[in-house]
This record gives sequence, C-alpha cells and structure tokens, in this order.
Amino acid sequence: MLVLGVDPGLTRCGVGVVEGVAGRPLTMRGVGVVRTPVDAELGQRLVAIEQGIEQWLDEYKPEFVAVERVFSQHNVRTVMGTAQASAVAMLCAARRGIPVALHTPSEVKAAVTGQGRADKAQVGAMVTRLLRLDAPPKPADAADALALAICHIWRGPAQSRLQQAVVQNRLQQAHALHASKQAAPAASQPVSPPASKGRTA
Repeated sequence: MLVLGVDPGLTRCGVGVVEGVAGRPLTMRGVGVVRTPVDAELGQRLVAIEQGIEQWLDEYKPEFVAVERVFSQHNVRTVMGTAQASAVAMLCAARRGIPVALHTPSEVKAAVTGQGRADKAQVGAMVTRLLRLDAPPKPADAADALALAICHIWRGPAQSRLQQAVVQNRLQQAHALHASKQAAPAASQPVSPPASKGRTA
C-alpha cells in the first residue's frame, strides 16, 4: 500500500509518502512541505498548494491519500485556512479517482504513539523510529504528514471493513423494511366471509 499523507495548511502544507502494510516494516518514499507566501492573495495560495500536491501525485502515484480531518479551534482564521488547504488536497485526489481518508489528529497520535494527546515531539520521534530515519523530519508539518500515512496503513483496512459492514447492514435493513411493507397490504386486506347457503322451502 502506497499512501500520501497530507497535513493541510496555507503557509506550510506537509506531505509525506509511506509504503507498506500493517504488521510489517514501513518505508518512507518521500517527505516535504508545500509552501505559500503569507502576503499572497488567497486564491493564488490555493493554486500553489494544488500545483504542489499535483506534483507529488504525479511523482509517487499513491493508492490512497490520507488527510488530517479539520477540527474546531479557537482561531477561526487558522481553521479556515486549514479547511481550504484540506479541500484542495481532497479535490486533487478525487479528480484522479484516488480514495481519500480523513483522520483526526488524536486518531493519528494514538496510532503512532499509543496516546491521543501526544505532542509534536513525541510524534516526530515515533515517526523517526517507525520509518528507521536518521533524524525527525523537519518541519513538524512534514512529520505529521508521514504520521497520517502511517495511521492510514495501519487503520485504513480495518476502517474499510467496518464501513463495508455498516453499509451491508443498512442494505439488509432496507431490504427487510421493503419486504415488510410489501407484505403488509396483503395481510391487511379484509377476508370475505364464506357465502351462506340459502334455505330451501
């Protein structure tokens, strides 16, 4: 499995590619950051992020793209920028037909370090260890992107099976409901009493 992890951000959008399967050693194929100038117009910054991610998709051709799920923060401006960069990453992947998975920060931290409240230093240290790197990737956005890819490799298949089971269960429920509705009118039809034989004089 080859996964591109994307840690969305307007100024620095972390990207990292990891290859492997759950239960076996993982390999880093590439890591970096797509940067945009803070004084540029918003539209231009989003175009720059799109072009940067497209280059990564062209070069590595990942099977999946894992993006950090945007969560509420006190700084609304930061949230908006993160959400916009996240949407660009999802758009780039969807345009190529590449499946996209969203993982929360706590989910990624728990998958990589074992605890959902780990700090960036702990995440970077575990990413370095898991990928057998000489030093933690810099900046932290790059390490976070690798952590996202690792999280998806480890948890993605299980999540897919769970989602398939949920969909299958819903289909079965819908089929059962449809069948019961079809049977109800027939059961509710009045039964005509048997015809009585007239008396003979």
